[in-house]
Amino acid sequence: MSAYESLSACYDALTEDVDYASLADRYEANVTNNGKQPELILDLACGTGTLTHILSTRGYQMIGVDGSAEMLAQAAEKTGDILYLHQSLTELDLYGTVDAAICTLDSLNYLPPEELETALGRVALFLVPGGTFAFDLHTPEKLRGLDGELFCDERENLVCLWRCSFDEAERACYYDFDLFEQAGSLWRRNSETHVQYAYERAEIREKLEQAGFQDIRHQICEDRIFITATRPLKGEI
Repeated sequence: MSAYESLSACYDALTEDVDYASLADRYEANVTNNGKQPELILDLACGTGTLTHILSTRGYQMIGVDGSAEMLAQAAEKTGDILYLHQSLTELDLYGTVDAAICTLDSLNYLPPEELETALGRVALFLVPGGTFAFDLHTPEKLRGLDGELFCDERENLVCLWRCSFDEAERACYYDFDLFEQAGSLWRRNSETHVQYAYERAEIREKLEQAGFQDIRHQICEDRIFITATRPLKGEI
């Protein structure tokens, strides 16, 4: 089963502890360039659109892109004048440029190296000169530290179990999910596997530079790296 096919319907319940308002504050600050706020923001791997919706209520025009039709179906149920597009990050194709782009909650960790390079190039293509791309990643230490861990999230009528294993050769963390949902007197089980890749900061910088970005900055907060990069103004390339 593909990632987020079975998890989509309960994703919001399982992530209710995420402080999306604070996350929106951080990303608002990160995409503000020289005091100028963007008007149109692209939210890549927007998932169920919670952050997209919050930024929309703050006055930004929003485009949400995600590769999961099931996650976008959940996003569409939230109010707001938001354009949602069902696209993979490696095949991003917009009608025009955006003032800023964001990709949150370690979504870029899901891309293997070749696909990450392609995705960064697509973002640069549709970002206005001078526009900022802001995103975050799990640190390699965080992903390696998950090896062998078992987690359980139990809610009313819902239990989610996941096991983690790290493959050093692939530099990849595998999450095997088992989701149990109560349906009357019975429980329905669905399973899916997610894979995230570990990236060093120098590696990300190199890939961003190859995609044409400059002014690359990072900040580590707990086990997450927040990165901003700017598409050069014309004449600065």
